[in-house]
Amino acid sequence: MTLRLIAPVTLVLALAAACGSPAPPAPPAGGGKTVDASTAGTITGKVLFKGTPPTRETFKMGTDTVCLQNGGPNPQSDAILVAADGAIQNVFVYVKDGIDPAYTFDVPATPVTLDQKGCIYTPRVIGVRAGQPIEVVNSDATLHNVHALPKANQEFNHPQSKVAEKMTKVFTVPEVMVRFKCDVHGWMSAYVGVMANPYFAVTGADGSFEIKGLPPGTYTVEAWQEKLGTQSTKITIAEHQTQTTSFVFEPTVK
Repeated sequence: MTLRLIAPVTLVLALAAACGSPAPPAPPAGGGKTVDASTAGTITGKVLFKGTPPTRETFKMGTDTVCLQNGGPNPQSDAILVAADGAIQNVFVYVKDGIDPAYTFDVPATPVTLDQKGCIYTPRVIGVRAGQPIEVVNSDATLHNVHALPKANQEFNHPQSKVAEKMTKVFTVPEVMVRFKCDVHGWMSAYVGVMANPYFAVTGADGSFEIKGLPPGTYTVEAWQEKLGTQSTKITIAEHQTQTTSFVFEPTVK
């Protein structure tokens, strides 16, 4: 009897381990080297769109009265936000290559907030450090389902049914980008850039970005936009120098 019981229990434990595998390990801590602030430089710039911007999609929220009340009758997609002068908002700009792995960077304990308001993720694009908390908030009086779809980190899928309900999640592996969606409201999307270092930014409404505190060196800087793809450039920074660059996207939408 004992032998017959062991096999099922062992099978259940094995299946549980497979379904609820632990999160991937945190990235290496580095070699303990710190950036000399007196010699550090900055990268600034803008991200622009060349040509006629694509038409923004209008969401149909009539199936959920709360979404309709909070989001308005004809809310438009914020997947591509282009200003009159061509500036693109919500582009994730980051140093892709060139950081000495000997550097160690403290991970902030303060969480970055991703809100669900008017049945829209706000902000659309955020950046966090690997190991830094992400606080996901439901500001709507309706059911949302927070479904993260990483490739390197651990996937999760959790409902939030109450106003002001919060959950805290942590990604431990650098990954650009992690998509968030809502399985209840198919139009809802957000993207999270998970970084091993603090050298990233998200463009504002004027298309501008600033990446500060870089040690002198040559870097590959990449700009990511969810519909337009990526562009990259090489930038060399001397001691205490500010370099300015720009990225220009063409109207080729995926």
